[in-house]
Amino acid sequence: MTTDSPAVDTGRGPLDKHGMAALVARDIPHGSFVNLGIGQPTLVADHLPAGSGVVLHTENGMLNMGPAARGDEIDPDLTNAGKVPVTELPGAAYFHHADSFAMMRGGHLDICVLGAFQVSASGDLANWHTGAPDAIPAVGGAMDLAIGAKQVFVMMTLFAKTGAPKLVPECTYPLTGLRCVDRIYTDLAVFDITPRGVAVRETFGVTVGELADRLGLPLLPAA
Repeated sequence: MTTDSPAVDTGRGPLDKHGMAALVARDIPHGSFVNLGIGQPTLVADHLPAGSGVVLHTENGMLNMGPAARGDEIDPDLTNAGKVPVTELPGAAYFHHADSFAMMRGGHLDICVLGAFQVSASGDLANWHTGAPDAIPAVGGAMDLAIGAKQVFVMMTLFAKTGAPKLVPECTYPLTGLRCVDRIYTDLAVFDITPRGVAVRETFGVTVGELADRLGLPLLPAA
């Protein structure tokens, strides 16, 4: 959805993780090659419609991954990068981990969908470490994906459990990538990172003015 002013849906929101995943799936163009990051982004696979033509790539070496496996579908040897059992679609292919990273680094992915601890108003991404002394770093392939994919979508709650915003003027956590995020899907709104600033595409259960006050950021209408 692209409008001169954001669509405010006061009757729906905040969204749960499946609602966010459905929005991401809705906006992935037909025939795209897409990587889904570990955690909530993997749910996007369950919301892609049959015939979408979207080819899902996993960091651990698979193309044309299907939705999550359930019941008798579960094969313990067939998992995504987060070790969640998945299905395979016709034409699925398997390859070495190094080949998978070559695809990521070589610009062969149209979109990657990643989680985040913070995203800055200029599109900087922080998703591998909070900087806390007892936190376990989790670099993985996020740095390769953030820089190698043609577009980077982030899927996250807009506020942490403490109430602190995750969309911030400047990241305070260690960075994964600089100016790499294109769009942010959250439980309260969808944002585009643009040269003009942060633009709101649509909101859920909250107004743009309320969001701007809580975030402490100027918010623009989508172009």
